[in-house]
Amino acid sequence: MPIPPSPLPVPSTPAGNPWTHLDEAGSSLTVDAFLTTLMSQVGNALRRTITVPYADTAGLTVSEWRLLALVAHAGELPFSALVVQSTSDKALVSRALRLLEERGLVALLAQGSTPRKKILCSITPAGRQLHDEVMPVARQHQAAALLALTQEEREVMYRALLKLRGYCQDSQADPATEGGPATADGEA
Repeated sequence: MPIPPSPLPVPSTPAGNPWTHLDEAGSSLTVDAFLTTLMSQVGNALRRTITVPYADTAGLTVSEWRLLALVAHAGELPFSALVVQSTSDKALVSRALRLLEERGLVALLAQGSTPRKKILCSITPAGRQLHDEVMPVARQHQAAALLALTQEEREVMYRALLKLRGYCQDSQADPATEGGPATADGEA
């Protein structure tokens, strides 16, 4: 599936890139050049272009597909681990898991009898079958988007994204860090 051209031109020179000569205060940045703005725009566009079509085909929301794929990969996961791995909030994960359970795609098992009992999520045979049908299509759509980049661009982007993820994890672990990650709504 080809990726539609970007509505904005890609800077061909450092002079057109607002990140090239960046000072620590970010004084040259406008909101449209914020990392959080661009990541949000790209993330939303990729979700609409890549993920929504195959999730829709499976009758799932993007969140449901992501959770089903995570549980299918692991076989079973504690609810708390699923929240962390999905990078979603507990309420969203809880709602999506209940819907997946109602459809017979996952099984939820309460462990313990206290109000703070642990929930273990596991894939059902029907969930495994749906996952195994959708995953090749998902991989193909993901590969098509990645192949819009050169090999060098893919390698640089992968390293850069991992580095940014590490920065955010480190900043969240140290609440005293100034200029840390953006707020919950995605903007600084």
